[in-house]
Amino acid sequence: QVQLVESGGGLVQTGESLKLSCAVSGGTFDRYNMGWFRQRPGEERERVAAISWSGTDVTYYSDSVKGRFTISRDNAKNAVYLQMNALKSEDTAVYLCAARRLGSALAMSASNVDYWGQGIQVTVSS
Repeated sequence: QVQLVESGGGLVQTGESLKLSCAVSGGTFDRYNMGWFRQRPGEERERVAAISWSGTDVTYYSDSVKGRFTISRDNAKNAVYLQMNALKSEDTAVYLCAARRLGSALAMSASNVDYWGQGIQVTVSS
């Protein structure tokens, strides 16, 4: 069973940075497309960023985070990261790590994810 565990969340002020980490165990990590989603209370889960399993590192970013967030992965450490810069109050949400075994990272969505982390809170205070 694949397990994903997020860390690095917390409370920051507007304009500051935060780096989320996701440790993956129980599977062949380098064969999974990895992604980060976020969810605010009462809203649907939103895809934030995704990265392919292959060495080409194809990446996706939502328009709301493009230019501020960077997704990366370290296959040797079975980990994926989300560097979040210039944080805004609207970035406040629970952030979830996700893994999808098949398909393209660009096609990753909340409906086709194979494994989810438990989520971690990020709060940006103005």
